[in-house]
Amino acid sequence: MRVLGLDSATNVASVAVMGEQHLVAEAWLNTRKTHSQRLMPMLAQLLQEADLTLADLSGLAVAIGPGSFTGLRIGLATVKGLALVTGLPVVGIPTLDALALNAAGFPGIVCPILNARKQEVYGAVYAWREGEMERLTEYLAVSPEALAEILDAYCQPVTLLGDGVPIYRQVFHQRLGNRLVLLPLPQLLGRAAQVAYLGLRALQAGRRDDLHSLKPFYIRPSEAEVRMAQRLAGE
Repeated sequence: MRVLGLDSATNVASVAVMGEQHLVAEAWLNTRKTHSQRLMPMLAQLLQEADLTLADLSGLAVAIGPGSFTGLRIGLATVKGLALVTGLPVVGIPTLDALALNAAGFPGIVCPILNARKQEVYGAVYAWREGEMERLTEYLAVSPEALAEILDAYCQPVTLLGDGVPIYRQVFHQRLGNRLVLLPLPQLLGRAAQVAYLGLRALQAGRRDDLHSLKPFYIRPSEAEVRMAQRLAGE
């Protein structure tokens, strides 16, 4: 079984193919080009370099959020288009679940944080237990100060990762002090390999998401939804 994973939830664009025994291939870019320009060329080159075609794949996995509203829509549309052409099963993977796996095996608490703008972060609290990354909280959209308070209550070392770290590192350092652990830069951002890995495990367990009902997981409403609600309330 080989599963293609795709992650465009943040500024990073990444595609990967995960096999049952090893990571087959991965491409990763963190540049200023838009995902609509990058994903399909990256995918085509990745498959070519790995001597694979879409017919060699067993399933598709995509990061469904939280993250950039535009990036999530592009990623999901790409995977849905591939699924319609190939008939391959699709699974949606929460972005924070995949990101947390970059700290697999770390002691204490693991907390991926993504910049949600408006002085908020997306995050969730995890712990590595018996070879699994266990999520301990709901997916959150909160201020970094509120999340730091939640993390402080665990009284354990806290490993932070994600694109929210460079922006709000000082907030967490002030609250957590020497209990704060920061990952090296290569492990800080999301990877499609983790999306593909979680997708492989989901497919092996018999999970299949409905292609038509699968949608981005935003946590909080988009600006368009907020404006629509305000307009309806005014009417």
